[in-house]
Amino acid sequence: MSFTSSSTASETTAPLTTPQMLGQKLMLDFRYYCHDHKKASADCRIPMTTLPPELAELISQYEIGGAILFSENVQDTTQIVGLSNALQRAAQNSKSKLPLFVAIDQEGGRVARINRQQATSFTGNMSIGATYLQHGDSYATKVAEAIGKELHSLGINVNFAPTVDINSNPNNPVINVRSFSETPEVVAKLGLAQVKAFEDAGVISALKHFPGHGDTHVDSHTGLPRVDHDRETIDSQDVFPFAEIIKAHPPGMIMTAHIQYPALDSSTLVNSQGQRMIKPATMSYQIMTQLLRHELGYQGVTVTDALDMAGISDFFNPVDATIATFNAGVDIALMPIAIRSPKDIERFEQYMSKLAQAAESGRLDKRQLNKSISRITTLKNKIPNTAASVAIAHSTLGNPKHRALEAELALAAITQVKNEGLVPLSNDVKTLHLIMPDRQKCLALEQALQTISKHPLTVTCTSLQAYDPDIALKAMSQADVVIAAHASPPQSAVEIGGMDDVKKLRAHGVAKNEQPAALQKLLKQGQQLAKKQVFISLRAPYEISTFAPFSDAVLASYAYNVDIVNGDKVSGPAYTALAKVLLGIAKAQGSLPVTIDK
Repeated sequence: MSFTSSSTASETTAPLTTPQMLGQKLMLDFRYYCHDHKKASADCRIPMTTLPPELAELISQYEIGGAILFSENVQDTTQIVGLSNALQRAAQNSKSKLPLFVAIDQEGGRVARINRQQATSFTGNMSIGATYLQHGDSYATKVAEAIGKELHSLGINVNFAPTVDINSNPNNPVINVRSFSETPEVVAKLGLAQVKAFEDAGVISALKHFPGHGDTHVDSHTGLPRVDHDRETIDSQDVFPFAEIIKAHPPGMIMTAHIQYPALDSSTLVNSQGQRMIKPATMSYQIMTQLLRHELGYQGVTVTDALDMAGISDFFNPVDATIATFNAGVDIALMPIAIRSPKDIERFEQYMSKLAQAAESGRLDKRQLNKSISRITTLKNKIPNTAASVAIAHSTLGNPKHRALEAELALAAITQVKNEGLVPLSNDVKTLHLIMPDRQKCLALEQALQTISKHPLTVTCTSLQAYDPDIALKAMSQADVVIAAHASPPQSAVEIGGMDDVKKLRAHGVAKNEQPAALQKLLKQGQQLAKKQVFISLRAPYEISTFAPFSDAVLASYAYNVDIVNGDKVSGPAYTALAKVLLGIAKAQGSLPVTIDK
């Protein structure tokens, strides 16, 4: 199935009024909803798992074009199918009867919204990139095919993936292992394979984040990044994967980046505080229309990154942000205004009224409005008009073939960066001490080692979240081998779940930032004890240059996610793969997708 769009809408779609067109250009989140709140409720934390009548009515009345689901909305298979079908019924009750875009961020790896015990989440893009030299685009295709089938079975028809940003900045806080590689040609090939596979599975793919989020040191969830590349670098690096994929197989959607690119557009606009600033790409006609549509020839649907992110919301109110975005030629505004309570529905009605006034007064460009609706309806007319089936979803999510592929990818990605004869561990090794970022990761690796080892192992563990230095030193002194692991950089808002969790992100980051120094100190003490030591990079491998001098062997997994099975029984495909390599059951065959300082 192809979701490649043309610029001509289906003749079966009746002309839409201005209010209908505005509604179709919105994709809302209903992550939380509190029926009994009397005020606009930013503090509401009751997950919306079934569609309340008032939200169904809002979708129908205002012709809302799409909804994005978060982990709070997708708690089990039966419930997800029920929710997606209810959302589509609400859309069918509108005058246009256009289907709803039901979207999710299910990239795989760090960014996977559906419960990992139910859906197959895989180990992410950089692990796929680590397999490229051995396997080409095979894993990119197979993984997207599996994720696409699972989403399609749930009634989810848009996946905000793949990420085709080039991770050229080692300090990038938000992309890192969400990128396939630092090499534009590799990213383009793997991204193209995933676009084809997602859309063949019946799910619209959305390339992100145009024109490129790879060389930033600021997370656009928490600030406004700026990329000062010259045009030649932009064309050969940042934009290259988008351009190649558009030529070969244009995706159904492309998502914008909240990033300033002065070499592409140095023009300014006045923000809601009356300050003049360089236009972010999301609000730039030069970038979103002139570059993307006229130069690169993309005629599909464009969608903003979330407009509640600080890169936009710190500077613009929802109405101003939406108008600037639409005038730039972007088709869909994602999450422009939060709806958490009945009071928020009143705020939304005022927001829609102001948008309609802007369209009538000419402040909002009606030509752009009409072009957007043409692209949106063309894409929507390709969405199958069938309800999701609970039985099919149960048999599809996390099925044995997908789980086997997940394990296969995790193992194929493991990369050996250094080995002074320590790995595989010899049979003489009876006692291991693990130093891990937290207790769950300790348990995951410990249980994988215990399960796979052909002889009994004594395993102790230090969690870097909280530990007694004296106890840790004693355990290290008694171990035959010390295995230490770290995950950097700290979690971003997109990984935790979005802007609703930004406070949690900041609190979490403080604790995480103390870990590298603590780990380095422990590894130095291990050297002083003459211990053999393995270092494992669980995430972006740039940190290897810091810890390799204290280690006899270094491995990279690019993934660290765990599944809690029962109580303290914890597993994860990356930990099983690491255990197999450490114990000599399998060899590390991956290759570093990025350059590290050796």
